[in-house]
Amino acid sequence: MTNSPPKATSTSIAARDLPYDDGDARLHGRFFWDETHDTPRPGILLVHGGAGLDDHACDQARRYAELGYAVLACDMFGEDVKGDRERIMATLMAMRDDPDHLVRRAQAGLDALGRCPEAGVGRAVVGFCFGGMAALTLAREGAGLAGAVSVHGTLATSRPAETGAVKARILVCHGAADPHVPMSDVAVFAEEMNRAGADWQLTVYGRAQHGFTHTNAVPGSGGVAYDRATDERSFAAIRTFLADVLD
Repeated sequence: MTNSPPKATSTSIAARDLPYDDGDARLHGRFFWDETHDTPRPGILLVHGGAGLDDHACDQARRYAELGYAVLACDMFGEDVKGDRERIMATLMAMRDDPDHLVRRAQAGLDALGRCPEAGVGRAVVGFCFGGMAALTLAREGAGLAGAVSVHGTLATSRPAETGAVKARILVCHGAADPHVPMSDVAVFAEEMNRAGADWQLTVYGRAQHGFTHTNAVPGSGGVAYDRATDERSFAAIRTFLADVLD
């Protein structure tokens, strides 16, 4: 099997820009849906990684829209941060250290998704890297989600879930060779979820490094590498999970 990315298959996916606000922060998401559906579909909030709302996030949003969901690739940074590495890093650290801030910003995206007429009942969040941390933080805080998915995401938290707080079902897709999220973090996360009494599952993919869904990742670049087999296997697992919790 080659390590080249899979090709998109659907031509019925439409997209539009979706501006929304979180307090004084002006945010710019991108909304995707399948035009062949004439009734509202369950909604997915797709949360980007540390680079912000980029081509990877939009490509993933389109991928999930092809499954029949209404998908908002949200903007966690805002127009004053995008493209400024120093401000991006400061924003990432601020959200990591302040779960309330992270939840509020992500909730603004969920609210914006809820205002889209194409999005019906049922909500899940799928996040990549930093977005995985956002998805799990929403689940830990009991954000009224049916499901939360972390894909090569950060598992550590400054505020572990309390017993009974996690109402969403959780799926984590993790690379065994990820140097940024070591297996020790996986063990701590498992203990946390068990203590909280959560309905959770985790799949660890052998040999996969961080960012295994990033088709443009340069091999050997800081422990980040695309892995087609893991990308396809994790997508299949997420597809089954979402169908179970949303459809």
